[in-house]
Amino acid sequence: MQFHESPKFPRGFRCASRNVGLKPKAKDLALFVSEVDASAAAVFTRNQFPGAPVILGRETIVGGRLRAIVANSKCSNVATGAQGVESARRMAAATAAEVGTTADRVLVSSTGVIGVQLPIELIERGLAGMSRDLQTNPLVGAEGIMTTDTHPKALSVSVGDATITWVAKGSGMIEPNMATMLAYIFTDADFDSATLDRMLRAAVHVSFNMLSVDTDTSTSDTCALLANGLAGPVSEPEFLAALTAGCIRMSEILARDGEGAKHLIRAIVRDVTNEQDARRVAKSLVNSPLVKTMVHGADPNVGRLLMAIGKCFDCRIVAASTDAWINGTAVVRGGQRLDFDEAAVRATLTAEVVDLEVSLGLGDASATAFGCDLTGGYIDENAAYYSS
Repeated sequence: MQFHESPKFPRGFRCASRNVGLKPKAKDLALFVSEVDASAAAVFTRNQFPGAPVILGRETIVGGRLRAIVANSKCSNVATGAQGVESARRMAAATAAEVGTTADRVLVSSTGVIGVQLPIELIERGLAGMSRDLQTNPLVGAEGIMTTDTHPKALSVSVGDATITWVAKGSGMIEPNMATMLAYIFTDADFDSATLDRMLRAAVHVSFNMLSVDTDTSTSDTCALLANGLAGPVSEPEFLAALTAGCIRMSEILARDGEGAKHLIRAIVRDVTNEQDARRVAKSLVNSPLVKTMVHGADPNVGRLLMAIGKCFDCRIVAASTDAWINGTAVVRGGQRLDFDEAAVRATLTAEVVDLEVSLGLGDASATAFGCDLTGGYIDENAAYYSS
């Protein structure tokens, strides 16, 4: 898939971001707007303490139509009770008034510290006049939703006459059981909301649902797909292929920017009895602290790979048929460590991308998970997150 060198929006979509006082200086509010109502679908966190914006978002998306997305950083509006839900509703209403639509056409997101009431008055004042700042560079919107991200995240690709654009944030508290922290996907292709929902769930299944920085599922995860139809109809198979490729690419970008991370880890598990087992083993590899530190230290300790595979107790695993590779070098065959060139493998582990490939030799199912190494930077970032 050939992504654009510089990300751009599809026809009819624009964004803006600004500082409204939630953070001392950095941008903390983002607005994404379509010039016409768009068909829409979304998936949300399965965490049982969902934030107020998720509670409202589940209600909003039932209508299948959106004109705008508004998102703030610094405060997640989670564990804030009825007042938090009212603040989310006020945020939607203020956005609707600013862009000329109704509140039921606005998806609200918040990300940041949990357990703090949203300073809604700051957001309401900050939204005033924000539509005058709307522009076509998606990275501008991405800046407003960053928390511990080291850079704004956006990409785009063409599908026939249409464009698909992804804007996302996420660096920690990422093992979504649905999507990533916040991911918004925009297209000018013409699809109804039911078709978008079907395609979004298929793409998320092999991408964001296979992403893990730290095994922790956020209370705010939201992934939305908007289609305003201004480019007309597009082949559904071609669109789904591009949508899936972009979601996978964004998953890799998010994993690489994990808090303190130096490496993207891809765990590729194949020849498995069924997909469920393949997904479990792949996740086990990217979630293991010992595998993560092995990659960080460029230490070719293949025992850690076997440990992470073998602890998947509910999966069908036969040691004698299990093979493994590190960045293309065979290190395990038939469940036994091979006599490989340790210095050469150690050198490959210094690469920014580390591929851990496993064959269970039992079937034809496969799965790939996306993660990162574990460094002291992760501890430094999270030891005082609330206080900072």
